[in-house]
Amino acid sequence: MKLKNFTFRNIRKWFRMVTGRSILHVNQGPGKHYSTLEIKGYYNDLTEKISKDKERDEKYIPKQKTGKNIEFEFSIEIFQYGLAAYDLFLETGEKKYLNKFLIMVEWAHDKQKNNGAWDTFVERHPKHPYSAMAQGEGISLLVRAYVHTKEDKYQSAAKKAYDFMLIPIEEGGTTLYDNDLVFLKEYTHLPTVLNGWIFALFGIYDYYLITNDEEVHKFFELNARSIAYCLPQYDNGYWSKYDIDHKIASPFYHNLHISQLRVLNELTNNETFSEYADKWEKYASKRRNRRKAFWQKARQKLSE
Repeated sequence: MKLKNFTFRNIRKWFRMVTGRSILHVNQGPGKHYSTLEIKGYYNDLTEKISKDKERDEKYIPKQKTGKNIEFEFSIEIFQYGLAAYDLFLETGEKKYLNKFLIMVEWAHDKQKNNGAWDTFVERHPKHPYSAMAQGEGISLLVRAYVHTKEDKYQSAAKKAYDFMLIPIEEGGTTLYDNDLVFLKEYTHLPTVLNGWIFALFGIYDYYLITNDEEVHKFFELNARSIAYCLPQYDNGYWSKYDIDHKIASPFYHNLHISQLRVLNELTNNETFSEYADKWEKYASKRRNRRKAFWQKARQKLSE
């Protein structure tokens, strides 16, 4: 096994992730304030991205660093930070959280390209910069801004983001159409990532809630059926997989999958989602499975 990523920086990053000390990988159970009938809070609880972070200026915009320690703005992180701020505003009524939310919203609106996309992976995968996960979370952020402010520009931006998401990958978009199945691709050139697919789908559901467009709902249902059909491919017999190929999920992503499936069951009334959530919870309850999954993930990370 070649240890391609055996650096102290990466080891520290992975350790922080699996021990819950990474601000990018905080606990994300089902959201506390969401509704299946109208736009309210977000479907996953992202609030620890703010509450567990150090105190920030209200105008703060999250940044990540490249391997060369160069800072850059990462759309997914910014969208999630904004959604966390909105939930905290709903929870506390404190204006500082509303201000944080609106700053992220303006970033999303200003950084959206004319085609409706956001450059997401330009640092990591410059030839494949777009992401259905980013499109979906951007939609979720913008529709909450539209509901709160009643400003049409946010609904228009959400429509552009939705329209771009549905463009086939071979035409430069983020959706893979495969016979009767459809896949929303977090990475357009890599195997389909489960959590990114579901986050993208949450955005479609949000867009349906503000438009009541039956075609949008049909696309949501098609995606939900596709996920349910593919869930056996994300199960390795003792743990969930990060992607549809071979990567096992870290403990963080395994727990996130369970939370996301619980929400999908509520949105769709498809019992397949609750059945797999129960099954994966049982996997995680066994120490042997947790240990086996941890070391398998470590081996995969070190050989990437």
